[in-house]
Amino acid sequence: MATVASLFGGSALAQDAQKDAPSAPPDASTPGAPPQNSVNDTVHNMIGAWEFSNADHDKICHFNFRADTVPNGYKLDIDKNCPSLFPSTKNMIAWSVDNYGSLRLLDATGNSVVDLSEVESGMYDGFTPEEGRYILQAATSAPQLSAGDIAGDWAVTRGSGKPICVLTLANNPIAGDILALKVKPGCDVSVTRFSPTGWRVDEGELMLISPNGQTWQFEQNDTNTWQRVPESSVPVVLVRQ
Repeated sequence: MATVASLFGGSALAQDAQKDAPSAPPDASTPGAPPQNSVNDTVHNMIGAWEFSNADHDKICHFNFRADTVPNGYKLDIDKNCPSLFPSTKNMIAWSVDNYGSLRLLDATGNSVVDLSEVESGMYDGFTPEEGRYILQAATSAPQLSAGDIAGDWAVTRGSGKPICVLTLANNPIAGDILALKVKPGCDVSVTRFSPTGWRVDEGELMLISPNGQTWQFEQNDTNTWQRVPESSVPVVLVRQ
């Protein structure tokens, strides 16, 4: 009798211990749970340069997703021209990926400013009522502009936006991948001193080239404007005419 009681008592104690024990987190085989390595893979794949645009692709700026850890996520660098195109980006300083692979762009307090979902490899989209739809795509997969897309007359503006020169970017080569450029009469001395005679597109940047090899580099703001980089206290911008 004592032996039977001992057995039943031990069984009851084991059952009570099982009831009180915390349940284990779901593993990758649990229905509905994301694979354990899916988030790590997504984080790894995000590192690098990305293009951020609106649905019409006429407003464009660039992000750099970094692996440096910061409170609430990882460090995010954005182009200085981003807030003028997308005010929502003004306070973005970090990024993170949730358990299901959604991308969250965060402010300094860790709050999400924009959430984006992956629609295909290397491309995400999101939406806010204030700014509409966003497209985020890896810089290597973003649409590449051809010389024909850029060729034409462009005004050089400085500071206030008043034109100080007009350049004609032609679509005919003068040497290798360098295309012809003409400086129209009446230009400011800052441009005539540089005296560009050629131009080309290199990894998404527009480069103006002088005969001595000096270059001015520009990053695209939108379809009609390019801003000189690195940015100075007095911005220099190309505006399509």
